[in-house]
Amino acid sequence: MGRCGIMAGFPIEKILVEGNADQYGLSRRIQKKMPDIPRVTSSATRDGSAPYSLDRGKKTLHLLEYSGELLKPCPGTTNHICCGYQILNVATNCPLDCSYCILQSYFNEPDLRVFINIKERIEEVLHLIDSHPDKIFRIGTGEFTDSLALDPLVGWADMLVPLFAKRKNAILELKTKTTNIDRLLKLPERDQIIISWSLNSPTVTATEEHKAASISKRLEAARICQSEGFIIGFHFDPLIPHPGWQEDYPRTLDLLDRFIDPARIIWISMGSFRFMPQLKAIIRQRHPQSTVLDGEFVRGMDGKMRYFKPIRMELYRFMREHLETWYNNLGLYLCMESDEIWRKTFGWTPQNTDGLSRFLDSRVKRFFG
Repeated sequence: MGRCGIMAGFPIEKILVEGNADQYGLSRRIQKKMPDIPRVTSSATRDGSAPYSLDRGKKTLHLLEYSGELLKPCPGTTNHICCGYQILNVATNCPLDCSYCILQSYFNEPDLRVFINIKERIEEVLHLIDSHPDKIFRIGTGEFTDSLALDPLVGWADMLVPLFAKRKNAILELKTKTTNIDRLLKLPERDQIIISWSLNSPTVTATEEHKAASISKRLEAARICQSEGFIIGFHFDPLIPHPGWQEDYPRTLDLLDRFIDPARIIWISMGSFRFMPQLKAIIRQRHPQSTVLDGEFVRGMDGKMRYFKPIRMELYRFMREHLETWYNNLGLYLCMESDEIWRKTFGWTPQNTDGLSRFLDSRVKRFFG
Protein backbone atom coordinates (compact mmCIF):
# COMPACT_ATOMS: atom_id res chain seq x y z
CA MET A 1 0.00 0.00 0.00
CA GLY A 2 2.91 2.35 0.64
CA ARG A 3 3.03 5.03 3.27
CA CYS A 4 -0.14 6.09 4.98
CA GLY A 5 -0.74 8.81 7.53
CA ILE A 6 -3.49 8.88 10.11
CA MET A 7 -4.67 12.47 10.38
CA ALA A 8 -7.77 13.50 12.33
CA GLY A 9 -8.45 9.78 12.74
CA PHE A 10 -8.60 9.03 9.01
CA PRO A 11 -5.97 7.43 6.74
CA ILE A 12 -4.38 9.63 4.08
CA GLU A 13 -2.23 7.88 1.46
CA LYS A 14 -1.51 10.76 -0.89
CA ILE A 15 -1.55 14.54 -1.06
CA LEU A 16 -2.58 15.95 -4.41
CA VAL A 17 -1.52 19.57 -4.94
CA GLU A 18 -3.29 21.39 -7.75
CA GLY A 19 -2.16 24.49 -9.59
CA ASN A 20 -0.86 27.28 -7.39
CA ALA A 21 -1.98 25.71 -4.12
CA ASP A 22 1.51 25.84 -2.65
CA GLN A 23 1.51 29.63 -2.64
CA TYR A 24 -1.03 29.60 0.20
CA GLY A 25 -0.03 29.28 3.82
CA LEU A 26 -2.78 26.78 4.60
CA SER A 27 -1.51 24.38 1.95
CA ARG A 28 2.02 24.57 3.31
CA ARG A 29 0.87 24.09 6.92
CA ILE A 30 -1.19 21.03 6.03
CA GLN A 31 1.69 19.42 4.16
CA LYS A 32 4.09 20.21 6.99
CA LYS A 33 1.90 18.14 9.31
CA MET A 34 2.18 15.15 6.93
CA PRO A 35 5.83 15.07 5.87
CA ASP A 36 5.89 11.34 5.13
CA ILE A 37 2.87 11.23 2.82
CA PRO A 38 3.63 11.11 -0.92
CA ARG A 39 2.94 14.44 -2.61
CA VAL A 40 2.07 14.72 -6.29
CA THR A 41 0.85 17.51 -8.53
CA SER A 42 -2.48 17.34 -10.28
CA SER A 43 -0.89 17.25 -13.74
CA ALA A 44 1.05 14.11 -12.78
CA THR A 45 -2.12 12.18 -12.02
CA ARG A 46 -4.91 13.64 -14.12
CA ASP A 47 -3.52 13.62 -17.65
CA GLY A 48 -4.96 10.57 -19.38
CA SER A 49 -5.61 8.75 -16.14
CA ALA A 50 -8.82 7.07 -15.08
CA PRO A 51 -11.01 8.74 -12.47
CA TYR A 52 -10.34 7.80 -8.88
CA SER A 53 -12.60 5.32 -7.17
CA LEU A 54 -14.58 6.60 -4.22
CA ASP A 55 -12.58 4.40 -1.85
CA ARG A 56 -9.28 5.72 -3.15
CA GLY A 57 -10.56 9.27 -3.13
CA LYS A 58 -11.30 9.12 0.59
CA LYS A 59 -7.59 8.53 1.19
CA THR A 60 -6.43 11.32 -1.13
CA LEU A 61 -6.13 14.84 0.25
CA HIS A 62 -6.59 17.26 -2.64
CA LEU A 63 -5.39 20.81 -1.99
CA LEU A 64 -6.63 23.41 -4.45
CA GLU A 65 -7.84 26.96 -4.93
CA TYR A 66 -11.58 27.57 -5.06
CA SER A 67 -12.69 30.07 -7.69
CA GLY A 68 -16.46 29.60 -7.46
CA GLU A 69 -19.02 31.38 -5.33
CA LEU A 70 -17.91 31.00 -1.73
CA LEU A 71 -21.35 31.40 -0.15
CA LYS A 72 -24.31 29.66 -1.77
CA PRO A 73 -27.90 29.06 -0.69
CA CYS A 74 -28.71 25.49 0.22
CA PRO A 75 -30.07 23.84 -2.93
CA GLY A 76 -33.78 23.68 -2.17
CA THR A 77 -36.33 21.40 -3.78
CA THR A 78 -39.33 22.47 -5.82
CA ASN A 79 -42.61 22.34 -3.89
CA HIS A 80 -40.79 21.66 -0.63
CA ILE A 81 -40.07 24.06 2.22
CA CYS A 82 -36.37 24.92 2.63
CA CYS A 83 -34.75 26.34 5.76
CA GLY A 84 -32.93 29.22 4.06
CA TYR A 85 -29.52 27.95 5.16
CA GLN A 86 -26.42 29.16 3.31
CA ILE A 87 -23.40 27.00 2.58
CA LEU A 88 -19.84 28.22 3.07
CA ASN A 89 -17.81 26.16 0.63
CA VAL A 90 -14.63 25.19 2.46
CA ALA A 91 -14.31 21.65 1.10
CA THR A 92 -16.10 18.85 -0.71
CA ASN A 93 -16.36 15.18 0.15
CA CYS A 94 -15.88 13.50 3.48
CA PRO A 95 -13.53 10.94 5.07
CA LEU A 96 -16.49 9.27 6.76
CA ASP A 97 -18.18 6.56 4.72
CA CYS A 98 -21.91 6.55 5.43
CA SER A 99 -23.65 4.15 3.08
CA TYR A 100 -26.50 6.57 2.37
CA CYS A 101 -24.34 9.65 1.70
CA ILE A 102 -25.53 11.65 -1.30
CA LEU A 103 -22.00 12.95 -1.88
CA GLN A 104 -21.14 9.55 -3.39
CA SER A 105 -23.03 10.60 -6.52
CA TYR A 106 -22.80 14.37 -6.19
CA PHE A 107 -19.28 15.28 -7.30
CA ASN A 108 -17.20 14.13 -10.26
CA GLU A 109 -14.01 13.92 -8.19
CA PRO A 110 -14.16 11.87 -4.98
CA ASP A 111 -10.95 13.22 -3.44
CA LEU A 112 -11.06 15.01 -0.09
CA ARG A 113 -10.94 18.44 -1.71
CA VAL A 114 -9.80 21.18 0.68
CA PHE A 115 -9.99 24.75 -0.60
CA ILE A 116 -6.83 26.39 0.63
CA ASN A 117 -7.67 30.02 -0.26
CA ILE A 118 -10.66 30.42 2.09
CA LYS A 119 -8.73 32.76 4.40
CA GLU A 120 -7.84 34.97 1.44
CA ARG A 121 -11.45 35.05 0.18
CA ILE A 122 -13.52 35.06 3.36
CA GLU A 123 -13.66 38.87 3.28
CA GLU A 124 -16.14 38.52 0.39
CA VAL A 125 -18.58 36.76 2.72
CA LEU A 126 -17.94 39.08 5.65
CA HIS A 127 -18.55 42.12 3.43
CA LEU A 128 -21.89 40.66 2.34
CA ILE A 129 -22.89 40.05 5.96
CA ASP A 130 -21.82 43.51 7.07
CA SER A 131 -23.61 45.14 4.13
CA HIS A 132 -26.97 43.72 5.27
CA PRO A 133 -27.11 44.41 9.03
CA ASP A 134 -30.87 43.78 9.20
CA LYS A 135 -30.62 40.31 7.66
CA ILE A 136 -29.70 37.19 9.64
CA PHE A 137 -27.29 34.90 7.84
CA ARG A 138 -27.47 31.27 8.95
CA ILE A 139 -24.29 29.82 7.49
CA GLY A 140 -22.77 26.37 7.74
CA THR A 141 -19.91 24.32 6.38
CA GLY A 142 -21.47 20.88 6.84
CA GLU A 143 -23.43 20.40 3.62
CA PHE A 144 -20.70 19.14 1.27
CA THR A 145 -18.31 17.84 3.93
CA ASP A 146 -18.22 17.11 7.64
CA SER A 147 -17.42 20.41 9.37
CA LEU A 148 -15.00 18.93 11.92
CA ALA A 149 -13.73 15.63 10.48
CA LEU A 150 -10.57 17.23 9.08
CA ASP A 151 -10.44 20.18 11.46
CA PRO A 152 -7.44 18.84 13.43
CA LEU A 153 -5.54 18.92 10.14
CA VAL A 154 -6.99 21.98 8.39
CA GLY A 155 -7.97 24.26 11.27
CA TRP A 156 -11.25 25.65 9.95
CA ALA A 157 -12.44 26.44 13.48
CA ASP A 158 -9.41 28.61 14.22
CA MET A 159 -9.89 30.42 10.92
CA LEU A 160 -13.65 31.03 10.94
CA VAL A 161 -14.95 31.10 14.51
CA PRO A 162 -13.30 34.40 15.55
CA LEU A 163 -14.62 36.12 12.43
CA PHE A 164 -18.24 35.03 12.85
CA ALA A 165 -18.28 35.55 16.62
CA LYS A 166 -17.89 39.30 16.01
CA ARG A 167 -21.00 39.57 13.82
CA LYS A 168 -24.41 39.87 15.45
CA ASN A 169 -26.37 39.20 12.25
CA ALA A 170 -24.76 35.87 11.36
CA ILE A 171 -24.27 32.47 12.91
CA LEU A 172 -21.83 29.77 11.90
CA GLU A 173 -23.06 26.20 12.31
CA LEU A 174 -20.46 23.43 12.35
CA LYS A 175 -22.14 20.09 11.71
CA THR A 176 -20.40 16.76 12.37
CA LYS A 177 -20.59 13.06 13.16
CA THR A 178 -17.21 13.15 14.90
CA THR A 179 -15.80 14.13 18.28
CA ASN A 180 -13.15 16.50 16.93
CA ILE A 181 -13.88 19.39 19.28
CA ASP A 182 -10.45 20.00 20.83
CA ARG A 183 -9.56 23.01 18.68
CA LEU A 184 -12.98 24.56 19.27
CA LEU A 185 -12.65 24.26 23.02
CA LYS A 186 -9.32 26.10 22.98
CA LEU A 187 -10.90 29.14 21.33
CA PRO A 188 -12.30 31.89 23.58
CA GLU A 189 -15.26 32.71 21.32
CA ARG A 190 -18.74 31.30 21.91
CA ASP A 191 -21.05 33.98 20.44
CA GLN A 192 -22.80 33.25 17.14
CA ILE A 193 -21.36 29.72 16.93
CA ILE A 194 -23.49 26.55 16.84
CA ILE A 195 -21.97 23.09 17.09
CA SER A 196 -24.39 20.45 15.83
CA TRP A 197 -24.39 16.71 15.47
CA SER A 198 -26.16 14.44 13.02
CA LEU A 199 -27.92 11.69 14.93
CA ASN A 200 -29.65 8.46 14.04
CA SER A 201 -30.78 5.25 15.70
CA PRO A 202 -28.07 3.05 17.24
CA THR A 203 -28.73 0.41 14.57
CA VAL A 204 -28.35 2.81 11.64
CA THR A 205 -25.27 4.34 13.24
CA ALA A 206 -23.59 0.95 13.76
CA THR A 207 -24.44 -0.55 10.36
CA GLU A 208 -24.58 2.40 7.95
CA GLU A 209 -22.45 5.27 9.34
CA HIS A 210 -18.99 3.81 8.80
CA LYS A 211 -16.05 5.62 10.42
CA ALA A 212 -18.40 7.94 12.34
CA ALA A 213 -18.36 8.21 16.12
CA SER A 214 -20.95 6.25 18.08
CA ILE A 215 -24.07 8.04 19.28
CA SER A 216 -22.86 8.06 22.88
CA LYS A 217 -19.49 9.52 21.87
CA ARG A 218 -21.14 12.23 19.78
CA LEU A 219 -23.40 13.15 22.65
CA GLU A 220 -20.53 13.16 25.13
CA ALA A 221 -18.77 15.64 22.82
CA ALA A 222 -21.98 17.67 22.65
CA ARG A 223 -22.23 17.62 26.45
CA ILE A 224 -18.70 18.95 26.75
CA CYS A 225 -19.41 21.71 24.24
CA GLN A 226 -22.55 22.67 26.15
CA SER A 227 -20.67 22.73 29.43
CA GLU A 228 -18.06 24.97 27.82
CA GLY A 229 -20.70 27.50 26.78
CA PHE A 230 -21.52 26.54 23.20
CA ILE A 231 -25.05 26.49 21.85
CA ILE A 232 -25.71 23.18 20.13
CA GLY A 233 -28.10 21.67 17.59
CA PHE A 234 -29.02 18.25 16.27
CA HIS A 235 -30.11 16.84 12.93
CA PHE A 236 -32.03 13.57 12.61
CA ASP A 237 -31.45 13.30 8.89
CA PRO A 238 -31.85 10.86 7.31
CA LEU A 239 -34.45 9.08 9.37
CA ILE A 240 -34.54 5.48 8.14
CA PRO A 241 -37.28 3.03 9.08
CA HIS A 242 -35.84 -0.39 9.84
CA PRO A 243 -36.99 -3.44 11.79
CA GLY A 244 -37.57 -2.30 15.35
CA TRP A 245 -37.11 1.41 14.61
CA GLN A 246 -39.93 2.35 17.03
CA GLU A 247 -37.83 0.91 19.86
CA ASP A 248 -34.46 1.94 18.42
CA TYR A 249 -34.85 5.68 17.91
CA PRO A 250 -36.04 6.18 21.51
CA ARG A 251 -32.71 4.69 22.63
CA THR A 252 -31.00 7.67 21.02
CA LEU A 253 -33.50 9.99 22.69
CA ASP A 254 -32.73 8.37 26.05
CA LEU A 255 -29.06 9.17 25.49
CA LEU A 256 -29.99 12.74 24.59
CA ASP A 257 -31.77 13.03 27.92
CA ARG A 258 -28.77 11.59 29.75
CA PHE A 259 -26.16 13.88 28.22
CA ILE A 260 -27.84 17.10 27.08
CA ASP A 261 -29.58 20.13 28.59
CA PRO A 262 -32.53 20.65 26.21
CA ALA A 263 -32.88 24.32 27.12
CA ARG A 264 -29.60 25.04 25.32
CA ILE A 265 -30.52 23.33 22.04
CA ILE A 266 -31.21 25.93 19.37
CA TRP A 267 -32.92 23.54 16.94
CA ILE A 268 -33.43 19.94 15.91
CA SER A 269 -34.17 19.12 12.29
CA MET A 270 -35.71 15.99 10.84
CA GLY A 271 -35.59 14.62 7.33
CA SER A 272 -36.15 11.22 5.79
CA PHE A 273 -33.81 9.33 3.47
CA ARG A 274 -34.05 10.72 -0.05
CA PHE A 275 -31.71 10.33 -2.99
CA MET A 276 -31.28 10.75 -6.72
CA PRO A 277 -31.82 7.45 -8.56
CA GLN A 278 -28.18 7.14 -9.65
CA LEU A 279 -27.11 6.73 -6.01
CA LYS A 280 -28.81 3.33 -5.81
CA ALA A 281 -26.24 1.51 -7.93
CA ILE A 282 -23.38 3.16 -6.04
CA ILE A 283 -24.75 2.01 -2.69
CA ARG A 284 -25.25 -1.52 -4.01
CA GLN A 285 -21.66 -1.62 -5.26
CA ARG A 286 -19.86 0.07 -2.36
CA HIS A 287 -22.05 -1.09 0.51
CA PRO A 288 -23.55 -4.46 -0.47
CA GLN A 289 -24.55 -5.20 3.13
CA SER A 290 -26.50 -1.96 3.49
CA THR A 291 -30.26 -2.13 4.07
CA VAL A 292 -31.04 1.55 3.42
CA LEU A 293 -32.56 0.70 0.03
CA ASP A 294 -34.95 -1.87 1.48
CA GLY A 295 -37.71 0.67 2.08
CA GLU A 296 -40.68 1.54 -0.12
CA PHE A 297 -39.73 4.48 -2.32
CA VAL A 298 -41.50 6.59 -4.90
CA ARG A 299 -40.00 9.14 -7.27
CA GLY A 300 -41.00 12.67 -6.33
CA MET A 301 -41.58 15.75 -8.44
CA ASP A 302 -37.98 16.79 -7.82
CA GLY A 303 -36.70 13.51 -9.27
CA LYS A 304 -35.55 12.21 -5.89
CA MET A 305 -36.58 8.88 -4.48
CA ARG A 306 -38.47 9.27 -1.19
CA TYR A 307 -40.37 7.04 1.17
CA PHE A 308 -44.08 6.90 0.52
CA LYS A 309 -45.87 9.74 2.23
CA PRO A 310 -47.51 7.64 5.00
CA ILE A 311 -44.09 6.26 5.98
CA ARG A 312 -42.55 9.72 6.23
CA MET A 313 -45.49 11.02 8.20
CA GLU A 314 -45.25 8.15 10.67
CA LEU A 315 -41.53 8.79 11.19
CA TYR A 316 -41.95 12.52 11.76
CA ARG A 317 -44.98 12.23 14.00
CA PHE A 318 -43.29 9.58 16.13
CA MET A 319 -40.10 11.60 16.56
CA ARG A 320 -41.93 14.87 17.22
CA GLU A 321 -44.12 13.35 19.91
CA HIS A 322 -41.18 11.73 21.70
CA LEU A 323 -38.98 14.83 21.49
CA GLU A 324 -41.73 17.17 22.69
CA THR A 325 -42.41 14.86 25.62
CA TRP A 326 -38.77 15.39 26.60
CA TYR A 327 -38.86 19.19 26.13
CA ASN A 328 -41.49 21.28 24.41
CA ASN A 329 -39.36 24.08 22.97
CA LEU A 330 -36.64 22.43 20.89
CA GLY A 331 -37.01 24.38 17.67
CA LEU A 332 -38.13 21.30 15.75
CA TYR A 333 -38.36 21.62 11.98
CA LEU A 334 -38.57 19.46 8.88
CA CYS A 335 -35.99 19.44 6.11
CA MET A 336 -37.27 19.50 2.54
CA GLU A 337 -40.88 18.57 3.15
CA SER A 338 -44.17 19.92 1.84
CA ASP A 339 -46.69 22.19 3.53
CA GLU A 340 -49.05 19.20 3.72
CA ILE A 341 -46.52 17.01 5.58
CA TRP A 342 -45.83 19.84 8.02
CA ARG A 343 -49.53 20.25 8.82
CA LYS A 344 -50.22 16.55 9.21
CA THR A 345 -47.19 15.72 11.37
CA PHE A 346 -46.36 18.92 13.27
CA GLY A 347 -49.84 20.41 13.49
CA TRP A 348 -48.63 23.71 12.03
CA THR A 349 -46.74 24.90 8.99
CA PRO A 350 -44.41 27.77 8.15
CA GLN A 351 -46.20 27.69 4.76
CA ASN A 352 -43.10 28.41 2.71
CA THR A 353 -39.34 28.89 2.81
CA ASP A 354 -39.64 32.48 4.01
CA GLY A 355 -41.84 31.34 6.88
CA LEU A 356 -39.37 28.66 7.99
CA SER A 357 -36.51 31.15 7.69
CA ARG A 358 -38.35 33.55 9.98
CA PHE A 359 -38.91 30.76 12.51
CA LEU A 360 -35.24 29.78 12.56
CA ASP A 361 -34.13 33.42 12.61
CA SER A 362 -36.29 33.89 15.70
CA ARG A 363 -34.42 31.03 17.36
CA VAL A 364 -31.13 32.76 16.55
CA LYS A 365 -32.37 36.00 18.13
CA ARG A 366 -33.60 34.15 21.20
CA PHE A 367 -30.28 32.39 21.83
CA PHE A 368 -27.84 35.07 20.73
CA GLY A 369 -29.78 38.31 21.13
